[in-house]
Amino acid sequence: MTSGNALSVDSTAREQAAAVREREISARELLELHLDRIAERNPELNAIVSLDEERARSGAAAADEALASGAEVGPLHGLPFAFKDTHAVGGWRTTYGSPVMADNVPEHDELIVERVRAAGAVTIGKTNVPEFAAGSHTFNPVFGTTLNPVDPTRSAGGSSGGAACALAAGMVPLADGSDMGGSLRNPASFCGVVGMRPSLGRVPEWPLYNQWETTSVGGPMARNVGDLALLLSVMAGPDPRAPQALGQPGATFASPGVASLAGLRVALSVDLDGAFAVDHEVAAVVEAAGAALASAGASVSGAAPDLSLADDTFRTLRAWHFQAKLGRLLAAHPDSFKQSLADNIRAGESLTGADVARAYTQRTALSETMRTFFGSYDVLVLPVSQVPPFPATQEFPTEINGAPMATYLDWMRSAYFITVTGCPAISVPFGTTSTGLPVGVQLVARHGADLRLLEVAAAVEELAAR
Repeated sequence: MTSGNALSVDSTAREQAAAVREREISARELLELHLDRIAERNPELNAIVSLDEERARSGAAAADEALASGAEVGPLHGLPFAFKDTHAVGGWRTTYGSPVMADNVPEHDELIVERVRAAGAVTIGKTNVPEFAAGSHTFNPVFGTTLNPVDPTRSAGGSSGGAACALAAGMVPLADGSDMGGSLRNPASFCGVVGMRPSLGRVPEWPLYNQWETTSVGGPMARNVGDLALLLSVMAGPDPRAPQALGQPGATFASPGVASLAGLRVALSVDLDGAFAVDHEVAAVVEAAGAALASAGASVSGAAPDLSLADDTFRTLRAWHFQAKLGRLLAAHPDSFKQSLADNIRAGESLTGADVARAYTQRTALSETMRTFFGSYDVLVLPVSQVPPFPATQEFPTEINGAPMATYLDWMRSAYFITVTGCPAISVPFGTTSTGLPVGVQLVARHGADLRLLEVAAAVEELAAR
């Protein structure tokens, strides 16, 4: 636990859950600790939205009663939990950060929420998101901007920015998120926490407008790798409603070991052979991670897969996905979308069947490239984000090392190039800039190797703490 063995909101999620199960603290008492921290930090940071303290207290009371009855309880029993505001929670306001959905209250939980609640988590509210989760900076016209907990003049990232900020500030012990172009990884890097984009199919989602759309995935966030694995164990596993779900049960991931770094085959690349610009301070952290891995006995090589097809693939599929999902809503409410999102939705209108077919053909080739690449390497190490946290007053970084960014997606290539490979990737805190802003490193493994990736991430986490 924390110093003096006193349980606090900064204790690990595993410590908090164990304390509730062992009745060292009640779910009610644990909730009040977190509500106190929320009252202290959230007015400035704006990470948690739609907070409902009384419903949360009722949930905590029910958790205590269940435990007292001798009922079997889940691995998250009694832990306060705020769900990402793009994940439907039955009976709770879910806005997607959009004025069009500002009064939306779903009737049913979606699958990720269903699993987390079944594991015993106590719902307290939602975490803030950019409008329809578009863009890696969390601001919207419904709730405003989420700020970085390390430096509130800076962005918390996105789209799971509210989740990452709330975690880092001790407002919640665990958080859920989703990731299309880096939305679990980028805010984790910006806020100094851990965020994982699992392999395609590892965390099933339902309902979806298109069960066969595989660009976005749900996944876990936490303050450390062990806690993240605990949440992944709850989220993962097959479900008959999700035909692409991988078959391994979630419990597989509950308690990963720490990988031996001796002989680990590491490919290290700051920019995937010049595929994108990277801020000098971010590059220095990635290079330091490589040096630390080599000192710990890993075999570190400067190498990168050829992902030159990834940019067109991602942008085409993203625009097609946005248009298919949001096109009718934009047509009905043309003045209720931020300009960058509206432009991206409209870009999907001009796509042809040949364009979409090309993107999927390229995605297949990228998957094969990674399969071959991971025949020679165990893990790829590269930046999570190409920049450190940028000013919260900007929508996106406009330049890197003095070179202008042409679009609001250019600075996210280090994340979304990995998206279209289908491989699992995790952001682990590893250093800071000269002004103390967090910088994570991105670890990538072959598709399906989520457990091995967690084990390597745990070892990298230990290296970073030295």
